[in-house]
Amino acid sequence: MVYQFEFRPYQRRFVQPLTTHHGVWDIRKGIILRLVDEAGKVGWGEIAPISWFGSETLEQALDFCRQLPTEITKEIIFSIPDCLPACQFGFESALVGVGSWGDISTSSISGLLSAGEAALQQWPTLWEEGYRTFKWKIGVDAIAKELAIFDTLSYSLPASGKLRLDANGGLSYEEAKLWLWTCDNIQGEVPVDIEFMEQPLPVAELSGMLELSRCYSTAIALDESVATLHQLITCYQQGWRKIFVIKPGIVGSPLQLRQFCQQHEIDAVFSSVFETFIGRQAALNLTAELSRKNRAVGFGVDHFFAQADATNPQSLWNNL
Repeated sequence: MVYQFEFRPYQRRFVQPLTTHHGVWDIRKGIILRLVDEAGKVGWGEIAPISWFGSETLEQALDFCRQLPTEITKEIIFSIPDCLPACQFGFESALVGVGSWGDISTSSISGLLSAGEAALQQWPTLWEEGYRTFKWKIGVDAIAKELAIFDTLSYSLPASGKLRLDANGGLSYEEAKLWLWTCDNIQGEVPVDIEFMEQPLPVAELSGMLELSRCYSTAIALDESVATLHQLITCYQQGWRKIFVIKPGIVGSPLQLRQFCQQHEIDAVFSSVFETFIGRQAALNLTAELSRKNRAVGFGVDHFFAQADATNPQSLWNNL
């Protein structure tokens, strides 16, 4: 089977720059892919790299797309090297999606809160929109200030809510101990459930996170440490059996991810890379198939964008 191949870059501006421990992000840039088979059926895919998280750069992805012919085969798609994980996801998603595009539907989503005090004003609106799980960025400001905000936030959220803390690898070992000790002690006193802490330590400090996971009852999830499938497999081999936060858009080949998850009963939380609805649909299809636990998926990010996401792939394509 031969597919007609086209690609178009896109840019989406955040309402306000997104602040994490990795820095400030103001524009999401990516690539939309279009494959058309010999019967005229169309498949859509998206390449949404985050180079500082572990994927290829946008320029590397563009260079790869530019060197491809206008007619490609499955063999070309499945030979994309592992150093281009966002490309692997985008092309395989487009291939699977040929002739089978559907509506986006998910019942349980985690809403992302801004770092700092802004979260205190942000969560009520998201609650009214139906969100019941929230993720708050930490490791951005002084720890004393963030702990004070955390205290206010955790007492403010309603009893049926869940809160995740995401440090993006920005804490020292001692700071992580203080955060986890605080979470352990506040759990049960506050109405909200402190579900877990994401990536308290840098990627290179897996042994420290393994030790922390044994010392505190608050669960720890790996995020940056398992950005790609190779990293995920390595951490599993080194003994990690707690939560894995998987970002399908940059993890790599959906086929290989499916094989790994079906072989191992991992506790996975699937999460957004701030993709458009095209990439999100492909990611949610994987999520529905591979999720083993009843955990909210981390795709509640639309409120971070200045312009509403399109809902039709052809319309999005025409506007690029």
